[in-house]
Amino acid sequence: MKLEVVVVPVSDVDKAKAFYQGLGWRLDADFAKSEDFRVVQLTPPGSPASIIFGTGLTSAAPGSADGLQLVVDDIDAARAELASRGAEVSEVFHDAGGVFHHGGTAGRAAGPAPDHQSYGSFASFSDPDGNGWFVQEVTTRLPGR
Repeated sequence: MKLEVVVVPVSDVDKAKAFYQGLGWRLDADFAKSEDFRVVQLTPPGSPASIIFGTGLTSAAPGSADGLQLVVDDIDAARAELASRGAEVSEVFHDAGGVFHHGGTAGRAAGPAPDHQSYGSFASFSDPDGNGWFVQEVTTRLPGR
């Protein structure tokens, strides 16, 4: 099995579409079957999985997705790219406990993980509705991946 798509609840489909396309994500589809049903699919650069949002897709409240995760091999370059494309992205941080980021902003220590330890450095941003994304630096995969 492969994770193919994640539904992201938004309030304004066109505003969300413009935001994600502004980040450089590829527009895969924009289908409107009626005024009450529209599906927009976008894919982050290099990702095998996509996001969809639209009208009539989910009962989840707009902005309620939290902890969506993007993986990059250079956290500083990814942060700079997101910021240059208009995302209000946090500074790079790592977890003070050294494991994984906590929910919200608890346990954040400024800067990348020591020695840029793989899986340890993060940045975060939200889309216009407040759906929360983390960007994680992974340079060496854990065994079995």
